[in-house]
Amino acid sequence: MHPTSRAARRGALEVPYAYAFLFIDIMVWVLATELAALARYDFDAVGVRWSATSVLALILAGGQLVIGALVVLYRGRYQVGSFDEMCALAVSVTAVSILAEAAVLLVRPTGIPRSLPFLIWPLAVTGIATTRCIKRIISQAGSQPAQGAERILIFGAGSVGSTLALRMVRDPQSPFLPVGFLDDDPVKRNLQIYGVRVRGSFAQLAAVAEEFGAVRVVIAVNSADATLIRKVFDAADAAGIGCMVLPSLSEQLHRSPLRLSALRDVDVADVIGRRPVDTDVASIAEYISGRRVLVTGAGGSIGSELCRQLHEFKPAQLIMLDRDESALHAVELSIYGRALLDSPDTALADIRDPQILLELFQNYRPEVVFHAAALKHLPLLERHPVEALKINVYGTGNVLKAAAAVGVQHFVNISTDKAANPISALGHSKRLAERLTSWYALRGGRYLSVRFGNVLGSRGSVLHTFAAQIERGGPVTLTDPEVTRFFMTIPEACQLVIQAGAIGRPGEALVLDMGEPVRIADVARRMMSMSGKPVDIVFTGLRRGEKLHEELFGDGESGERPLHPLISHVPVPPLPPERVASQPWAVATAGEPRLATVRHLNSSAV
Repeated sequence: MHPTSRAARRGALEVPYAYAFLFIDIMVWVLATELAALARYDFDAVGVRWSATSVLALILAGGQLVIGALVVLYRGRYQVGSFDEMCALAVSVTAVSILAEAAVLLVRPTGIPRSLPFLIWPLAVTGIATTRCIKRIISQAGSQPAQGAERILIFGAGSVGSTLALRMVRDPQSPFLPVGFLDDDPVKRNLQIYGVRVRGSFAQLAAVAEEFGAVRVVIAVNSADATLIRKVFDAADAAGIGCMVLPSLSEQLHRSPLRLSALRDVDVADVIGRRPVDTDVASIAEYISGRRVLVTGAGGSIGSELCRQLHEFKPAQLIMLDRDESALHAVELSIYGRALLDSPDTALADIRDPQILLELFQNYRPEVVFHAAALKHLPLLERHPVEALKINVYGTGNVLKAAAAVGVQHFVNISTDKAANPISALGHSKRLAERLTSWYALRGGRYLSVRFGNVLGSRGSVLHTFAAQIERGGPVTLTDPEVTRFFMTIPEACQLVIQAGAIGRPGEALVLDMGEPVRIADVARRMMSMSGKPVDIVFTGLRRGEKLHEELFGDGESGERPLHPLISHVPVPPLPPERVASQPWAVATAGEPRLATVRHLNSSAV
C-alpha cells in the first residue's frame, strides 16, 4: 500500500477518537470549573457567580484546545493511557491553569476568585487522566490471550522479561499466558509487571510451576550464556515442564522488535555453545564500512556467516570467493534474496592457483581480507596430509602473497585451537599458516590470525552426526568417554572474529574465549534426552592426531586480554615462505608418495 494511503487511513481512524477526547476534555474543564467554584464557596450555590464562572470554563476549554494542539494531544501521537500521554496531559492542563491564573491576577474579573484556577487544576488533571485510564482498561480487557493459551513462567523480571510479558498479555492471539515471573533479585520479590507477579526465585521453579499449572518456562535474560541456559533447562526438565529461550543477541541484530514467534525450544547448541558477545560496533565500522572486503571460503559454514555479518556493516564492496559454485549460490541467496551469480561480488577460484588469485586481487583491489578457506576434517587429513599442506599452508601463502601485492591493510586468517601444540595434520598445517601470516605482517599492514575451537552447526559438525545416528536408532559413536572439546555457535564465533580484526595487532594470533570445555559424551546423552530416543553409545577409541583434551594455548603462550574480555593476544613467531618446506612436519609430509607431483609448489606458491 502506498504510504500516502496508509497515512490517510490512519488519519481517518484517528478523527473519531480525537473528537471524542476533545469533547470529553471540554466537558471535564466545564465540570471542574463549576465544582471548584462550588468548593470555593463551601458548596453554597447562591454565592457563585455562574455567568462569570461559565465564561471562565469556556476560556479554559479553549485554552486546552490550543495547548493540546501544540503538544499534539489530539492527533494520535500517544498511546491512550500511556506514560507519555499522561505527561502531555499534565503539561497542557498545567499550562492552561497557569495562564488562567495570570489572567485573573491581571484583569481581576468580577465574580472570579483569584484562587479559582488553582482549585480547578487538580480536578481537571484528575478528570482528564481518569478518562484515559478508563479507555485503556476497557481496551486491555479485550486483548487478553485466548482461553486455551499455554500457562508459562518467565525466568527474569528485567527489561527483557517485562517486554515479553507485555507482548503476551496484550495480544489476543498469543499462544502463551504468563502466570508468574521467577527472579533471584530480592528487591523484585513483591514486584508486579503488567498484572504478572514475581512468584519466587529460581530455586522455587518446580513448586511455582505446580502451584500455577505452568507447562513451560521461558528464559528472558538477554545475556544468557550456555551455563545459565543449561541450569534452567535441567531444572525445568526435572520439574517435568518445557523450556524455551529467546534468540541470542546475534540472532536479534537488525531484526524487528521482539516477536512471540521468535521464542523457540532450547536446543543442544544453546546449552553447550552459547556465549554472550559484547561487540564494539564503532571499532568494527571503522575498518569495514566503506571498504572493499574479500572473504575466501565464502561458501563454507564460517565464511558464509562472516559474509552475512560483514554485509550489515555496509562495506563498499563485499567480494565472496570460493571454489564451490553451489556454495556461492547459497550465500548470495541468503544475503541478497537472489542468486543469479552474475554479480561481480562473487568470484570462483581455487586458492591453490596463485596466478588466478593474483589476477583477482589486482582486479578487485580489496582493502580487508578474511581468509576462511581451509580443509578442516581431522581424520580425513590424517589420511591425506598432502591436501592439508597444499590448501591450508600453500593456499594460505598464495592468498597472503596476493594480498600483500595489492597493499591489503587488514588480513584476518581463520585458524583453529588444534594449532596449539599440534599433533595432527590439521594442527600442523594451521600452525604454519599462522606463522606465514605473522611473517607477512612484518612487511606492513595488520596481518593476524584468529584461533578458536569447534563451532556448532558447521558442515560435518558432531551435532549433525549425532542427530543422524539418533534418528536412525543408533548407535551413537564416540571416541572416548572422557574426551572434551571447546564449542561456540557460528554467529557468535564470527562476531568475535570480526571484532578481533579491529583490535588485533600485526603478527598476533587472537584466541577466542570458548568457555569451559564440554564432554562429548554429555553432549550425546543430552541430545538423546531431548529427542526422547534412548540409543546405545559405542566408544571407538581416539583416532590418530586426536587429543583427549584440546588446548587453546601452546607451550610458552600466555593469553593476555588487554582490549576485549573474550579475546586473548598471543605472539606468533614469523616464518618466511622459503622456509616452509624445511619445517619438520612439512618434511615428513613431503615423504608421502602422493606428494611427488606437488613438491615444486613451495617455490611457485609462496
